[in-house]
Amino acid sequence: MPDFFNFLKPKNELENQGAFAENHPYIPEELWIKCPVCKNAVLSSDLMDNHKVCPNCNYHFRIAARQRVEMTVDEDSFREMDAEMVSVNKIDFPDYEKKLKSAKLSSGENESVITGTGKICGESTVIAVMNSQFMMGSMGTVTGEKITRAFEYATVHRLPVIIFTVSGGARMQEGILSLMQMAKTSGAVKRHSDAGLLYITVLTDPTTGGVTASFAMEGDIILAEPKALIGFAGPRVIEQTIRQKLPKDFQSAEFLLEKGFIDAVVQRKDMKETLAKLIRLHTETNSGEVSDDERV
Repeated sequence: MPDFFNFLKPKNELENQGAFAENHPYIPEELWIKCPVCKNAVLSSDLMDNHKVCPNCNYHFRIAARQRVEMTVDEDSFREMDAEMVSVNKIDFPDYEKKLKSAKLSSGENESVITGTGKICGESTVIAVMNSQFMMGSMGTVTGEKITRAFEYATVHRLPVIIFTVSGGARMQEGILSLMQMAKTSGAVKRHSDAGLLYITVLTDPTTGGVTASFAMEGDIILAEPKALIGFAGPRVIEQTIRQKLPKDFQSAEFLLEKGFIDAVVQRKDMKETLAKLIRLHTETNSGEVSDDERV
């Protein structure tokens, strides 16, 4: 029989096929995301509408730096600074150029931090947002330089600084040059503080290593997202060193709040308004215009 008589209906994955398909309709993967904590499938659109927080268990998904900026600053108010700065292989670390190229492609960014100016509910500020998608937010020389310049700009223009941290620590591919950024950024923070200006840090999951040991924990007010991992060394390293079992939820944002290391754990949906209130309160305090309600 000629081949043109062998009519075959093209497979359509959207159609029910058999008894299994009748009870389990086909759902394209890009339409839903599985929560790693509660294991429930959440529609991507619902997740985005909920600031990328699981509506079932309140798990805060990691988000890209640009998404964070969009969620935090007023529309069309963000002006990026030093966007052209890029890292180079100053100590000839093997394959570092390849890692940088891969990080740029996967994140769409030139570096692990975005800095700039913007308004939060009308309040002017300098903002820096670290990016876990670029080498896990590791701190290299360019990261440190951009954060230092952000503080220097804020000091000159008498603006508050807000930094969202997420980092695996200092960037090993840059050796001692990376570790030097801890001192450089801390010096910039001190000069900003000496000018009587406000610095708020928001610790997100995870904030570890050299970033925790420097500017992440130097804020006048330190906030964190729920369940964020915050620490210097990892739990396993600590347990192996002190040969003791660590407490439950050790290094979580809630644990650090209980021990007095941070000031508040804030839901992502409330973060923008919380930051605006803190900036406004500080501004009014400096100008002597504090209301009776705020004194209480």
